[in-house]
Amino acid sequence: MAHPPQSTALARYEPERPRGLFGRVRSAMEKWTYRQGGADLEARLARLVAPQNEYGVDPFGLELEFTKAAIAPALWLYKNYFRVECHGIENVPAGRVMLLANHSGQLPLDGMMLGISMLVEAEPPRVCRAMVEKWAPTLPFIAPFFARVGQVVGTPENCRRLLAAGETIMVFPEGTRGLNKTYEKKYQLQEFGLGFMRLALETQTPIVPVAVVGAEEQSQALWDFKSVARLLGLPALPITATVIPFPLPVKYHLHFGAPMKFTGRHDDEDSELERKVREVKAQLQSMMDRGVQSRRSIF
Repeated sequence: MAHPPQSTALARYEPERPRGLFGRVRSAMEKWTYRQGGADLEARLARLVAPQNEYGVDPFGLELEFTKAAIAPALWLYKNYFRVECHGIENVPAGRVMLLANHSGQLPLDGMMLGISMLVEAEPPRVCRAMVEKWAPTLPFIAPFFARVGQVVGTPENCRRLLAAGETIMVFPEGTRGLNKTYEKKYQLQEFGLGFMRLALETQTPIVPVAVVGAEEQSQALWDFKSVARLLGLPALPITATVIPFPLPVKYHLHFGAPMKFTGRHDDEDSELERKVREVKAQLQSMMDRGVQSRRSIF
């Protein structure tokens, strides 16, 4: 009996559930996830869709079933440790979009919390693709984990392909300059590159600025041990008051702004692109300032 063809765009990749010890661990993690979020979360995660290539898998390595199990610790941090509050998340449109946020806190927990918000609070729920630094694939164990939960090295070609597929990507234009900044630069945006604007113009993608308030205080750096960082091949080596960048249980606030849409050529002169980038940066800085002023306490 013939079956009607299934739409490739809507098909969900259902890999064979692994057996043995790993399978039992993953099953336990999935149960932990659903206990935290309840039936509503289970229904939301069931709506996730992964783009597929001709072999029925995500071309960047995303595994939805693995992601559903792996988010359990992050979801606990989101709900119980950082107690994240979202403001204006309804501003994030369906379809391709670029979430552009400030970066801080020594560890990329701000990106993790933003990604979880897209899973548990955005409509429709989606896997948000963070654009990670090019040195991230050199990290043992971390690199394959990043790929399986949907994170991608932030090359222009990768971004272009994801946006063409209607994905939501997460961009931190400050990069490691923001992540590792010292305490005297708290809530001061560092230099932005032009790459995100070129891609937004080329793909006609709206930019949603996201002000992350709270991460700046989670693990403040006293100074950057640059000489040792160079010897180790690291972009920075921040020294915190606790020696290791253990995050404090600060309260996170995620402020989502209205989508910003730009017109023009992606290969314009740098001066024209810089004007547009300054507009985005000014909007994000203003949102950060208002977010800091409106909160009652860092905890």
